[in-house]
Amino acid sequence: MKIVLGFDDSPHSQAALRWVCGQSWPAGSRVVVVSAVRAPVTMYAEVYAPAVAYPPEVAHDLALHHEELAKRARVELEAAGITAEARVLTGDPREVLVDLARSEGADLVVMGSHGRTGLAKLVLGSVAAHVVGHAPCNVMVIKRPLR
Repeated sequence: MKIVLGFDDSPHSQAALRWVCGQSWPAGSRVVVVSAVRAPVTMYAEVYAPAVAYPPEVAHDLALHHEELAKRARVELEAAGITAEARVLTGDPREVLVDLARSEGADLVVMGSHGRTGLAKLVLGSVAAHVVGHAPCNVMVIKRPLR
């Protein structure tokens, strides 16, 4: 079984990782941990003057942060006896997860849900809702228990 695990630095992703580690997967199963770095968005301060997106150093640091996150998740999966690899891809997390599931021929996408509602959901969108609606395979959305 091929599993794509969407991962970021949220507690919801940690809950999804714990869920994957706690399951019994068929022999030969493999998890691809993917962390998506959002591409810088160019905004315009004036009609013809683009505002400065974050500097290259910030983009580099952000990529390193995501690499470390994905690596830690891979190590935790391997400690649980699950074959895993880590990838960091640039783009909108919604599209990154759907595209990777398609290109890898994934059987399952696992991800956490931030559970946003109202204006936050309208403005930020729902990665989980998009992936559920567009992935070519089953999607397991893990909701972190409220405390």
